[in-house]
Amino acid sequence: MTETPTLAEPLDVMIRLLSFEGKQNPYPLYEELRAHGDLVRLGETHLLAVGHEQISKALRHPVLLQTDAAMQDLRMPGWREHSSWVWLTRNMLFSNEPDHERMRRFFSSAFSAHSVAAFAPMVERLADDAVRHVGELGAGGAEVDLVEEFTYRLPIAVLGELLAIPEADLPGLHPIIAAITTSMDPVGDLAQLAPGDAAMEELAAYVTDLVATRRAAPGPDLTSAFIRALDGSDLTEQDLIANIMAVIVAGSEAPQDLLGNAVRIAVGDADLARRLTGEPRFVDRYLEEVLRWDPPVHALNRVASEDLEFFGEKVVRGSAVTLLVAAGNRDPKRFADPHRFDPDREGNQKQLTFSAGAHYCLGAALARLTAETAIPLLLRRLPGLKVVGSPGFRDQIVQRGHDRLPVTTG
Repeated sequence: MTETPTLAEPLDVMIRLLSFEGKQNPYPLYEELRAHGDLVRLGETHLLAVGHEQISKALRHPVLLQTDAAMQDLRMPGWREHSSWVWLTRNMLFSNEPDHERMRRFFSSAFSAHSVAAFAPMVERLADDAVRHVGELGAGGAEVDLVEEFTYRLPIAVLGELLAIPEADLPGLHPIIAAITTSMDPVGDLAQLAPGDAAMEELAAYVTDLVATRRAAPGPDLTSAFIRALDGSDLTEQDLIANIMAVIVAGSEAPQDLLGNAVRIAVGDADLARRLTGEPRFVDRYLEEVLRWDPPVHALNRVASEDLEFFGEKVVRGSAVTLLVAAGNRDPKRFADPHRFDPDREGNQKQLTFSAGAHYCLGAALARLTAETAIPLLLRRLPGLKVVGSPGFRDQIVQRGHDRLPVTTG
């Protein structure tokens, strides 16, 4: 008689998922959770969503709200003593209506598809500089950390030009941005927010000075444009600073991780590298599959603002609903053979990585433009590029990406 496998308890799976080892390869653990269903209960006030349909619906649900200040009061007593979350709840990413709409309306035109298309020559120039930099560092067989020297360097250079951040300041922002992203991961003790708190204060001071500098000497950059538009708008100075901070963090970290994953996958497969350098139409499909198969964002959080029933589950006010978007991207009900990397699959653009609904990622078009410009150029110029060893991932699960990506250039 065949024994029925025993399902691991969801809480045990989550403990393993949040360990350093679990974060290195969370996908088998997502499947252990999926074995319990598309919605998995962790307790009376916490649900995990792993199904594509459930996550897609939650992202658009009017009762499942972002973790703004009011929602944090329900879920995280004591959070107001921590600068990381005080500043996060001041930006559009962690706001609900009416604050979200007024802030997004103010910033959206700068990152619309039309505006981003006009950035293409600048992105091409900076991508060329970044690829040349990697080639110079790797001359003679030297090992290069692609994270520091390319996947971070290029997105932050793009933001630097857009926002008028001095080039000399860009490397120093990297550890600040990295520390801030740790604040978005689950914590067992609010003291774990200390590194993010310190980094957020440092970034707030930096952006405050940047705004003051551009106000005194405005230019053609977006920071100056935002300052000019502030008069007569319904935004405050604090709103402006908080959202420029959000643009710097989100606009560098997610593209960095997308670039890292896209390079790692491509250099391990000669056919993919050949198609990426020789078939321009293939590049978009490839990047959509990277976003589906190994995304830079693995989890998003929502909080119930009132009692509701969600796909048969009773959700009480104040309950957390964690949306494991990386698991939803591999839902076999939505994608056939979901664990296979297949850029030619139909419908891979239905991935959930850039969110959906009102909170669809404002920087998605810019992230795609940067990656679709840089990846073919890197592979074409450095055809001997190889990943050295087995690169690891940061000790994070919400925003997941490589801490180092050592390569040789051939």
